[in-house]
Amino acid sequence: MHRTAIALLTLAGCIDEFHGSNVQIDFAPNMPAQASAYRAAAADEFPSNVHFTLYAFSSTETAGYLFEIQQFEVHRIVDLTSPCYIDVGEHVPFPGLHVSQFVNKLELTTGITDIANPPPGATEEQKIDVATAIQRDQDVQLLAGDNGPKVVTSTSTNVYTNIATDCADTSGIPPPQCIDDAQNVLRLQKCKSAWDAAGGQMYEGTDRVLTQPLTGITYGFVVGMNPINLAPIGGAQFYVNEVLDDFESYAIYWQYDDANGDGQPDYPPTTPADERTKLGVLFLYGVPERPTRGVIHVHMTSLVSDVTAELAIFSGIDEDDVHF
Repeated sequence: MHRTAIALLTLAGCIDEFHGSNVQIDFAPNMPAQASAYRAAAADEFPSNVHFTLYAFSSTETAGYLFEIQQFEVHRIVDLTSPCYIDVGEHVPFPGLHVSQFVNKLELTTGITDIANPPPGATEEQKIDVATAIQRDQDVQLLAGDNGPKVVTSTSTNVYTNIATDCADTSGIPPPQCIDDAQNVLRLQKCKSAWDAAGGQMYEGTDRVLTQPLTGITYGFVVGMNPINLAPIGGAQFYVNEVLDDFESYAIYWQYDDANGDGQPDYPPTTPADERTKLGVLFLYGVPERPTRGVIHVHMTSLVSDVTAELAIFSGIDEDDVHF
């Protein structure tokens, strides 16, 4: 947990670090997601190259500090424009295939281009495979749509940069429409290399198991519904080493990433100098309450939008005989 001094106060302070805490947060359904790095951003999205930071505020008579609790990002669980939204694993029929091409690949391998009129030689298993692929494609479109789940994830400054321009270019990640076996193998290899280079922190979701991304960490979801079965989802949580007692307020800021590693956020050139701060932009803020023993509750609101969040903190969990 890092400590950032607020400019209006000067003296240093300290915080005992022991026991640890469980931090749970429910973002309201209208919590914006970050844009995909591979298409133009929508008006209601955060930029793709940002992250969020949850802070706790503490003060003395002469000093005040923001203590960094957790960094995270918020993404759509499915990004069809990502070059590495692929099938991975021992039990998938075409490892490395871009998911957007799953139906096309099965139609090519089975010869079934119209499920209602399969060719005479088509087997029952092939018919089932194509029908299942069509249903999967419909589900993927729902997950990728405006009402698709939004996921709270680990942070990373990495993006896919080595993307091939056509199927003949073997120097980069093959475009989605390149679906022969060699191209799928190449795509799988290059995507895994990119994930390894990001230390497993760059998020890439999958429709197969929503809580187990291809890479990165899922901390939970923004409150909402799974559009496939209308089941409610939501709630994210972090485990931190610090005991989060006796803080005066909590805040979430968003800030541009430092992808070039120069120690400064990568602000767009059009951002005025007086708006370029170390913390970034205050997004949500709230003051803690203690509705029951061992629980800190914070209703967080925004000064610039109607987004809200509910923060619950269980501090000193190794000594909590009520909740754990």
